[in-house]
Amino acid sequence: MIIDEHIQKALLKSPLFQGLDETETDGIFHDIRFRLVHFAKKEIFTIAGMPCSHADIIVRGEMVARMMGMSGRVVQIDRLGVGVMIAPAFIFAANNSFPVSVETSEDTTVFRMRPDELKRLIDRHETIRMNFIRQLSNIDVFLTQKLRLVSLFTVREKIAHFLIEAARSQGTRTIRIDQSRQEIADSFGIQKFSLLRCLSDFVNEGALAIDGKTITILNSDKLK
Repeated sequence: MIIDEHIQKALLKSPLFQGLDETETDGIFHDIRFRLVHFAKKEIFTIAGMPCSHADIIVRGEMVARMMGMSGRVVQIDRLGVGVMIAPAFIFAANNSFPVSVETSEDTTVFRMRPDELKRLIDRHETIRMNFIRQLSNIDVFLTQKLRLVSLFTVREKIAHFLIEAARSQGTRTIRIDQSRQEIADSFGIQKFSLLRCLSDFVNEGALAIDGKTITILNSDKLK
């Protein structure tokens, strides 16, 4: 199968191919055995406990990874966009069962390789090998931070941390929040009511001004 320009650009956004340009990847992509798999919006990609049998990279659309506890409480772990390899740490694991359930949030296409094909890339290309190792390291850092946020922070601290990080990422105190209130609450493992009450408290205290999906941080000290 020939890789078209859109797919190639999406793959070049992947951390797996970081540092490679189109000229370098032309030959690499030409030798890759792969297929494109399409999923509709709100389609289940995988359920926690199912095996991770492929190396999948998102080349169009978005997915959401969620974890459910014994009590039924759902925590949104991450949103997975174009260029993201899904669960790279589990592809070669002895126990390769997905720890989370993953669902598409819009029509999505993945670039799918067999694990042995990914191994061939890693064995042949030093840059790809180091990129894959770096991905695994970054996942460990992300999960450590996520565990700390969900387990150790109070509701107020979780929301304050989320807003401050969003402001830092967007480079402005007036930030745009594209997720719904329910999605934000799920990412913290809290009830939507708790999120809304905390946001209301911040507004009443003069820390925030809220206009729909736009939130302005008026006084960051009051978020502490």
